[in-house]
Amino acid sequence: MPFLFLLSFQQEFRETAANQVPRLCRYEPVLLLPMGLGAILANIPLSSAVGPRGPLTLLFEAGITTELFPVLIFIGIGAMIDFGPLLRKPVMMLYGAAAQFGIFATMVVATLLGFSLPQAAAIGMIGAADGPTTIFVGAQLAPELLGPLSVAAYSYMSLVPIIQPAVIRRLTTPTERRIRMTYEEGPPVSRKARILFPIVVTLLARLVAPISVALIGFLMFGNLLRESGVVDSLSQTAQKELTNLVTLLLGITIGSTMEASSFLRLDTLLVMAMGLAAFIFDTAGGVIFAKLLNLVLKQKVNPMIGAAGISAFPMSGRVVAKMALEEDPSNYLIMHSIGANVAGQIGSVVAGGLVLALVIQGVL
Repeated sequence: MPFLFLLSFQQEFRETAANQVPRLCRYEPVLLLPMGLGAILANIPLSSAVGPRGPLTLLFEAGITTELFPVLIFIGIGAMIDFGPLLRKPVMMLYGAAAQFGIFATMVVATLLGFSLPQAAAIGMIGAADGPTTIFVGAQLAPELLGPLSVAAYSYMSLVPIIQPAVIRRLTTPTERRIRMTYEEGPPVSRKARILFPIVVTLLARLVAPISVALIGFLMFGNLLRESGVVDSLSQTAQKELTNLVTLLLGITIGSTMEASSFLRLDTLLVMAMGLAAFIFDTAGGVIFAKLLNLVLKQKVNPMIGAAGISAFPMSGRVVAKMALEEDPSNYLIMHSIGANVAGQIGSVVAGGLVLALVIQGVL
């Protein structure tokens, strides 16, 4: 059944890929290049880069297994995010929540395919469209699948400009994609609100899913550096030097897990297939949720906004805004799509914490 669902999008994928592949290298080369080189180093016969004393193996054990790299990445992500659009329109949190549908739908499908519940939960987290969260959850629930989980998460994040437009076009009409959404600037968000927001979100995460505090706390710490206005040098370091350094090490370390002997197996291929399904389910969930809202709303929303609710920030927001301009050159959805995208960043972390709590505590 899930494979029939994926096949139904094959024509859209082909057409979108034909248009987007020449542009793809502009999106995520910082991930793809280190991952590619790491894979080459890992597959060279008798390579000293991997193994008990190999530097890539040591990096994997120090940064991935311990979950250190994911939380450090979140400091940089938090420092880059402006929560202003979300604070002006808190309703965008609904789109961020709806677009996490793929996590739970993929969990069900993976369980039906024979994966254990912890493995299925880890695979479903690929649908968070959030590499650090996927690694964080996978290291605790399915460390044996951490390699393919990481590769799938980051590979499909880089393919968002191909995957999302294909799904959006299949689920919407040209008329729906041309719906205009007015943006009212309103009063500026106060400095006090910007500073209190990361603190309050961290405290709420403790109440909802305590196990998510590490990720949400580091994400909000980075944002607090940005919004405090008194540590600009630390904020800039988090956005640039820290993020670039950890991304470099994370990419090449993940690539080193792609050894042919352990990677080219049926379960690995299934993980990759389920990862694609998770991204499709996420995008479809967000779009369908927006279409359902339009049944009761007087002022219609552009259903593409729902697709921006995934956590691939800011790529998904840019993709939706670009699609709107392609349909109507005077239709600017960037503020709406970025607001939903920011909400998805928070939603994915909270969803990861909930999944961990439910599986580890034996609720599911």
